[in-house]
Parts: sequence; C-alpha cells; structure tokens
Amino acid sequence: MEEENKPNQQEVNASHTDVEKEIEELSVASKPKKEFFTVKFWLVALTIVFSLSLLSGAYLVFSGTPLNASKQQAITLADAEESANSAIKMLTKNAKEGGAAIIKVRGVIQEGQDSGFSSRQSASAIAKRIRTLADKKEVKALLLDINSPGGTVAAVQDIYNAINYFRAQKKPVVALFRDVAASGGFYIAMAADKIIAQPGTMTGSIGVIMQTTNVEGLFEKIGVRIIPIKSGKHKDMGSSYRPLTEEEIALLQEMIADTYQQFFNAVKEGRPNIPVETLRLYADGRIFTGARAKALGLIDDLGGEEKAKEYLIQMTGDKDLKLLAPRPSNVMDILLLSGGLDSKLGLSGKLEEITSPRVSYLWTY
Repeated sequence: MEEENKPNQQEVNASHTDVEKEIEELSVASKPKKEFFTVKFWLVALTIVFSLSLLSGAYLVFSGTPLNASKQQAITLADAEESANSAIKMLTKNAKEGGAAIIKVRGVIQEGQDSGFSSRQSASAIAKRIRTLADKKEVKALLLDINSPGGTVAAVQDIYNAINYFRAQKKPVVALFRDVAASGGFYIAMAADKIIAQPGTMTGSIGVIMQTTNVEGLFEKIGVRIIPIKSGKHKDMGSSYRPLTEEEIALLQEMIADTYQQFFNAVKEGRPNIPVETLRLYADGRIFTGARAKALGLIDDLGGEEKAKEYLIQMTGDKDLKLLAPRPSNVMDILLLSGGLDSKLGLSGKLEEITSPRVSYLWTY
C-alpha cells in the first residue's frame, strides 16, 4: 500500500518541469516591463535636459546679455583694465633684465560687443596695454605682430595713437606683418619705426569703406513696414529700411573723404620718403604683396620674426635683447591670451551689425 501511495519518479519530474516553465514564463513576461520602464525613464530625462537647453539657448540669443547697458559698459572697462595689468605682470614676471614686449593684433579691429572674454581683447584694451607697457622701464621696445584686415575707424586710431605714445617715450617699435596687414592693419603700422613683412603678405588697401544694407524689398514681401519718427530729415540716413537719397549719398561721401584724408595723412607721416603724388596714385584701396609694398617704400624689409628682432637690437643697442611674450600662469590667463579681436554676437547683435552702417578702414568685399 505504501508503494501505491508514493508518487512515481516520472510524476515528480513532470511536476518540477511545470514549475520551471511557469517561473521562466513569469521572468520573460516581467523583463519587457522592466525594459519599458527603463527606456521611458531615459526618454523623460533626455526630454527635460533638451527642453532646458533649448530654453537657455533661446534666452541667450534673444536677450544678448543678462546685464543691463550700464553694468555691461562698466564690466567692459574693468576687463580692459584687468587685461592690461595682467599682461604687464605676465610680461615682466620672468624678465627682470627687460626686453621687447610683443603685442599681437589679430582679426578685425573693433570694440567688443559684450562683457565676455572677447571684450578683454577689444581695441581699447590693446591700446591701454601698449600705453601701460610704454611706462614700464623694463620694457625697452615693442614688437607689433599684426594679422588683420583692418577695422572700424575709431578703434584703429585708438591703437595708432597708443603706438605713437609708446614711441614718445623714446622706445622703438617694429611692426611685423603676417598673412594680412591691410587697411586698418596697415594704418596702425604707420606709427612704427620699421615695418617687416613676408614677400607674400597681403597689405596696403589704403582707403575707407562704408556699406549699407537695404532690406526694404524683403520686408515688403513679408508684410513688415518700418515707420521712423525723427527729429530731422537725415536722422535715419543710411537706414536699411529705405534707399539713400542723392543728398544723403553726397553727405556720406563727404564724411568718407574726411576719414580717408586722415588715413592718407597717417601714411604720409609714417612713410615720408614716398612722394605725395606717388602715394596718392597708389592709395586708392588696392592691395599689394609684401614684395611690391617694399618696392614702393610702403614697408622697410622682407622677413619674419628674426628679421624684426634684428631691427629691434639695432635700435635699442641691446645685443642680448629678449622678446617678452605674455606667459599664462593660470586658466584665466589662458583665456585672456587666446581671444581675438572678433566678438561673438547673438542674434540681436548680428541684426544690429547688418542694419547699422559703419565707416571702416577694412579690406572687405
């Protein structure tokens, strides 16, 4: 009887198999649910991150800067001051015996449009740095390293005047042209004692340009009309929303002629050996190679940094003259020295740049 009541081995094995199948089915059924919730979690997380990034980007584009105008101007001036002082500290830190400071001018010469790092490399900051270097006894000379197509009139003249101040302290200046030193880039070099360029350097472009944009036709197509309320008939002269009148073109041409004469006078003063008639002939905005510029007397010699250093040694009388370049000692210094003159504009800044006429010593097309 006991043997009859005992379950046989086959029944036991079948029971175990059924249990294992049920467990496996439950496991398989629960796995997709877990994967579904995991995928859903990451989709929600990524959606939140993307939305925040989109909102932040839109805020930065349309607001330009969170600072109001007065705070922005104050910070820009403070940055310029800090930039000059930091540069002096880096230049003189490891050069107690003195030497020739290197100042690099890169990109379009203009004022910064924001209070970020680009404003540290604005034209006024470079000009201030040059003036501060002029007052440092350990700085015996200046190597002006230029790679620029020019820039806005006042910004160019700010740096030009600073170089003249440096020379007024009885310290020589040598300008070194790289790929391009045209228009305003050429203008600032007119304050230097000597100018060096490579045979293939693009230089010259003595002249002034003002470009206006007319978007009137485009606005008509999209149904937008600008109605100016102005104090005088010429208040919106150069507006992008209407064509210039003949009278306005004449007035703007008069202004261009005035700023051109300022450029011409700077070249005449900086290159006194060129006859005025010859200079007038070639000062029509045309571009030259370094080799052609030397033949015309617009530069002094062909070569690179070593050639520029030879001239500095000759003018200072210091055979052991060192070239003092700022050496970054921390992250802020690296950011300070890595920026160019070009500023990064938001959407509102880009629109302002397009629609606001500018008078420039700039090689452009």
